[in-house]
Amino acid sequence: MGIEIERRFLVKSEEWKSKVILTQDISQAYLNSSVDEWATRIRIINNNTAYITLKSSLNGLVNNEFEYSIPIKDAIELIKLSKYKIIKTRYQLKINNKTWVVDLFDGSNFSLKIAEIELKSESEEIQIPSWCGKEITGLKLLSNASLAKIPISELSLKDRLKTKDE
Repeated sequence: MGIEIERRFLVKSEEWKSKVILTQDISQAYLNSSVDEWATRIRIINNNTAYITLKSSLNGLVNNEFEYSIPIKDAIELIKLSKYKIIKTRYQLKINNKTWVVDLFDGSNFSLKIAEIELKSESEEIQIPSWCGKEITGLKLLSNASLAKIPISELSLKDRLKTKDE
């Protein structure tokens, strides 16, 4: 079974930029609208690689995740057919021998910056970089699937304040 263990944080400064080892342009869409059930995601990376991913949350920190390569032509058509889309640039970083990613969102989610790290276990200790702000692990409002459906620009002021670093 595919399991993903991931922690997520808002990004509060630009200090991470000096650690970038890889950059990817990502377009993705969701074929279903419920964030409380399985998400079916189509993702295109750098306009030349495509995946379909099935994902569901087990407890906010741990997700079931199954990902498969698909033909780029199929991915383009599926993204066109979906009404739930996001565009982002993903930066991969190496910090303390661990791989972090920082996603800079575009379009209706412009200015949102989220850092993620995948863990080997729920109890794995990590050193959180100083440029990370509030932890948003398990906050469905800021999941990619939710942001595709209700972008940050359309969230109420009350909900936007929930996403601010405290």
